[in-house]
Amino acid sequence: MIILATSCEIVETLRIARLIERHGEQFIQRVYTPREMRFCQSRKQATQWYAAYWAGKEATLRALGTTWRRGIRWQDVELTATGPGQTSVLLRGGVREWMQMRQIGEVIVSVSHCRTHAMAHAIALGDEPQLGELEES
Repeated sequence: MIILATSCEIVETLRIARLIERHGEQFIQRVYTPREMRFCQSRKQATQWYAAYWAGKEATLRALGTTWRRGIRWQDVELTATGPGQTSVLLRGGVREWMQMRQIGEVIVSVSHCRTHAMAHAIALGDEPQLGELEES
């Protein structure tokens, strides 16, 4: 597999805290999957985790070469902590269709946060183009 695209996103934790304060459960349920909500709410610094997962969702879409648009929902991108410092991403729905259309085989995501900011880095991987595909481009 080769790197097809990469993306980085940074967000102020306070921005996400204000969205949660202003819109409450409606915001959280629109953006995060039930598994993401359970994970973030189980952490001491839940807002920092919500911000990190927000950044991860944004970075993932940018690495895929798209943004939030018709047919793509926030919950189509689900992040899961798989171990200390490790995050996996599950893509479904419109995001999965977009990924397949772009011939992206896998997305790797890393998230990090502190009191004031959260950031994520996403890498889209795909197969090396065949010699004939390169000549046609």
